[in-house]
Amino acid sequence: MVQRFGVFCLTVFVWLAATVASWGEGLAPLSRDEISPYIVPPYALGDQLNDKGVYELLNSGEAPMGYVFETGPLAPLPGFSGAPLNMLVLLSETGQFLDVKLLSQREPVFVSGLGEEPLLAFLQQYNGHAITESLVVGVPYGSGGSGSDLVYLDGVSKATASVRIAHESILAATLSVAREKMQGLGSGSPARPDLDYEETLTWSDLVEQGIAQNLRVTNAEVDQAFAGTKWADDDPEAAADPDGLYLDLWLVDLGPPSIAKAVLSEESYADLARFLEVSPEAEPLLVIDDGRHGLVSEDFVRNTAPDRLSAEQGGLPVALRDADLWVELADDLPDAQVAMVLRADRRLGFDPVSEWVLRVQAVREHGMFQPELGEAHFELTTSAPARFFIQPEVIKPMPAWLEAIYNRQADIIVLSVFLIGLLVVLSVFMRKLAGHRHFSAMRLSILAFVIVFVGWWGQGQLSIVTVLATLRAAAGNGSFAVLLYDPFSLVLWGVAILGFLLWGRGLFCGWLCPFGAMQEFMHHLGRLLRLPQIRVSARTDFWLMKLKYVLLLGLIGVAFIAPDYAEKAAEIEPFKTAITVYFVREWYYVAYAVFWLLLGTVFFKGFCRYVCPLGAVMAIGGVLRGRKWIDRREACGSPCQLCRVKCRYGAIRKSGAIQYDECFACLDCVQIYDDPQQCVPLILAAKKNKGATV
Repeated sequence: MVQRFGVFCLTVFVWLAATVASWGEGLAPLSRDEISPYIVPPYALGDQLNDKGVYELLNSGEAPMGYVFETGPLAPLPGFSGAPLNMLVLLSETGQFLDVKLLSQREPVFVSGLGEEPLLAFLQQYNGHAITESLVVGVPYGSGGSGSDLVYLDGVSKATASVRIAHESILAATLSVAREKMQGLGSGSPARPDLDYEETLTWSDLVEQGIAQNLRVTNAEVDQAFAGTKWADDDPEAAADPDGLYLDLWLVDLGPPSIAKAVLSEESYADLARFLEVSPEAEPLLVIDDGRHGLVSEDFVRNTAPDRLSAEQGGLPVALRDADLWVELADDLPDAQVAMVLRADRRLGFDPVSEWVLRVQAVREHGMFQPELGEAHFELTTSAPARFFIQPEVIKPMPAWLEAIYNRQADIIVLSVFLIGLLVVLSVFMRKLAGHRHFSAMRLSILAFVIVFVGWWGQGQLSIVTVLATLRAAAGNGSFAVLLYDPFSLVLWGVAILGFLLWGRGLFCGWLCPFGAMQEFMHHLGRLLRLPQIRVSARTDFWLMKLKYVLLLGLIGVAFIAPDYAEKAAEIEPFKTAITVYFVREWYYVAYAVFWLLLGTVFFKGFCRYVCPLGAVMAIGGVLRGRKWIDRREACGSPCQLCRVKCRYGAIRKSGAIQYDECFACLDCVQIYDDPQQCVPLILAAKKNKGATV
């Protein structure tokens, strides 16, 4: 009854907080007086150019030399707190980054975890680079980045998602300013395919009408491009067959359905249609090659930017990325050694009916050890026919999110296999697992995997911060898209929500929480050292269990009423200290986390049971769950109290019923239930049967 009342109070409180939060306004540009202190000599702040906070940048002689703008008003991509990261960008008239300064951010990992220093160091990398370069966050795969047109910026370990959000904000805001102020293109919306337009086409029609365009480069032409350089003689194959084709590239825009149907098999067309349902702002571009070039290097990784192809439109780069689609061409298309579908993003201003340039990079190596790389470029200028497209009057800005899943595909595969196995074991073979003679060793092995792989390696410690950000997004003060920036944790959240409905808090709190697993290991250490164990009375335990709900309500209140303090308030969780930053931070945070771990040696999982606000959220699932998954006998509770006495979580009532909102699915009671040597009803029944047979 108390738990249901707590759920009701929590629901009412969230509704009221969401209502208050809905009164808030979006991020507005800073005033001139607020921006001026950030502009230091030899620069000066000029006139304001629009109502989005874009200013002229002046040199020491007060002559215009570029632009000053914030990323928040131009590209308000929400971070994990629900608030955008706001940076001040100083951009030259030629598109070069002169400086990128941090104005504000509420990313939990930078507020108090790692501190702002790593983020500030990341932003310094933009200085000297230009918006005309293909800037990406990360490191090249293998040697795939050697000689590539891509420019790699070092990310921040343990903060990959937040850094990518910052990078996307900077690029989107800068491209917006560059297109409007540097190229005079205004703010018109890009054309998009007219899905209702139908026209029967063949490959011959596409070639004759210039819809399919060809770039042919012979080996002799490649040799000519490198003539007079040290790489002139570094391609014996080209010298041996000068008339052979180095590049035989065809380029087709697959956005219009009529064109896509003409060049793809039925199966590939269906795959493309499904892809466009998920990514409606992507413009798919088919490139095929029957020459030696091969389109990408040997170290290219699918779903990343192609390292031998680049594009530009209006003097600005077009971000290309592999769509990771298997391509089967129609029967009447030319032969191709390699075919791939790339995607450009209309949200970043790519207009398929405006002229743009595809640049193909040829790379040669000179020398045997640490060879020097030389490059040449071949260009194909193209545009799609306007009749296949429409120009929307209004395009609602969509929050940009990065598909980072392939950057961690190996980790996610391992995690998925582990989670599927765990779900199968706990749902189908739970009693066999609990009854196994090596159950304790098996459970500790799983918990060790959770600490090392899920926690420290995968950075998959779920936190109340995500719950608060989701509530704020539901109230309109953020975006659910922020969850997609950390796909590893998103997989865990999916399983945790499933567990919320089927097990209550048991699946996550008992098996998938790295900090909870650390506490359990500390408990075993305490028993190994024979430390005296502390147990509170049932009445004290009952009231202490309510503390976590009070703390949860307090955090929700702070998140909505005083959001600037939400990240600090969330430090009641020691997860960031123990898992995210490996105890490397200010001493008082470390002392707090160590306190709970040391307490765990004499007091069983005190933080999880009484304090954890995320545990309070999960505990609600114990009240709302759809099933009773632990078997009970009529004798459980009356007269037998063994399971209740043995339960270290205090999750079994005197009646023998399981209190699922406090059950951590440790399976100790399941083990007792099926053990004829421990279960009192089974022992009594065995004695009775033995007496009857005598």
